[in-house]
Amino acid sequence: MTTIITKYAFAFVLCLITMMLLDAIWLGFVARDFYGKAIGHLMAEQPNFVAALIFYLLYIIGIFIFSIYPAAQHHSRKRAAILGALFGFMGYMTYDLTNLAIMRDWPISIVFVDVAWGVVITSIVAIVGFQVVKKNPT
Repeated sequence: MTTIITKYAFAFVLCLITMMLLDAIWLGFVARDFYGKAIGHLMAEQPNFVAALIFYLLYIIGIFIFSIYPAAQHHSRKRAAILGALFGFMGYMTYDLTNLAIMRDWPISIVFVDVAWGVVITSIVAIVGFQVVKKNPT
């Protein structure tokens, strides 16, 4: 039992680090100017790091429930990637379409770019988690 908990805890932490690192690169360097030009007037001067951490923790739990665990049951990295991409699509699409529906200045270009990023990052994180879980099967 301890081995299972340790394996999943290690996979969770690795997924958390992977997602935070990739998101920091994306938001801080790759797409920084894009987001700044499109929604800079809506952005806070400093991120709310507590809210961000809570999001990452909950989102990783979702990736485990809806992507990693089902893929591990079927011993399929491809399933982890596909389910991760689908979970990312649904999660990021929910966020962006809600913003598009209720915010005055939410650009449609943000929806496409942000959802594409959600698909990519969630799929990568699901694969990382799957690989850790698969490496030490229960």
